Amino acid sequence: MDVQNDLLERLQQLEEKYTHTGQHSKAYLEGLLYNDYVKYWDYIHLDALLGLQIPRTPIPDERIFILYHQITELYFRLMLDAMEQLGRSAPSAALFMRQLERLNRYASHLVSSFDIMVDGMDRDEFLRFRMSLLPASGFQSVQYRLIELASTDTLNLIHTDYRHTLNTDAPIGERCKYLYWRSGATELGTGKKTLTLEQFEEKYADHILRYAEARKHTNLLALYRRLPETDQHNPELTEAMRQYDLNVNVRWALSHYRSAVRYLETKSHHIEATGGTNWQQYLPPRFQRVIFFPNLWSAEEQQQWGRFQ
Repeated sequence: MDVQNDLLERLQQLEEKYTHTGQHSKAYLEGLLYNDYVKYWDYIHLDALLGLQIPRTPIPDERIFILYHQITELYFRLMLDAMEQLGRSAPSAALFMRQLERLNRYASHLVSSFDIMVDGMDRDEFLRFRMSLLPASGFQSVQYRLIELASTDTLNLIHTDYRHTLNTDAPIGERCKYLYWRSGATELGTGKKTLTLEQFEEKYADHILRYAEARKHTNLLALYRRLPETDQHNPELTEAMRQYDLNVNVRWALSHYRSAVRYLETKSHHIEATGGTNWQQYLPPRFQRVIFFPNLWSAEEQQQWGRFQ
């Protein structure tokens, strides 16, 4: 009897759902008779997923390189989703904390995953196949740029040379001209834009500008400031935000830098990155001092940024 009542209740709920939208629940129920069962491989598009690794050379470890960067981009997507959930409405402290925990979990996995690159790929093979990737570079990951914009005010992403001179009332478009990462995509010899940067701007400049404008009031820092004072001073929330700052701006950056040192530095000289980017000055976090939540760090901690984890 309980089973029958439960079924009738479900049917009533379906009827209410479809009636509300002017549909007929009977037609949808009839459709279920002919729907095939969901299969795991179809649901996640496994065949398509495994067909996305297309090496440009016959060198075996290139597939590791491709897979790793694709996995990284999927984690970036998870991070953006977590922040977009917060931005859809005024978040509670509980929701804010839950999403920060997710962000830190994703970011921690990314940091530890660099072992796949640092220890899991043959250096000689990498130095051979990398030349076929010119001028592509991880610098061109637009999702990472969006993560930064979704995390903090654009003023905190300005290059250190302009951070304290740019008018705080400057519009987003003006601020974006001085974003710190632009200096990392200049040719080492001439100081001109690399082809890597030119290609990136051609494809994504407008998108980045629109996204920065859209997240002006819904980035993590802005949302945090809208929480009640008591929640803002919650030690657990503060620590979670500090850990996120470290995970993205110090630990991830250092992991990337150590990988570059492993593959691009020799005793006699430095090998240029595939995009010609100035990785020696761009990757170490102590040079950029990008801090999402500066008010949560002391002046001394900010001064020592990148020298502790």
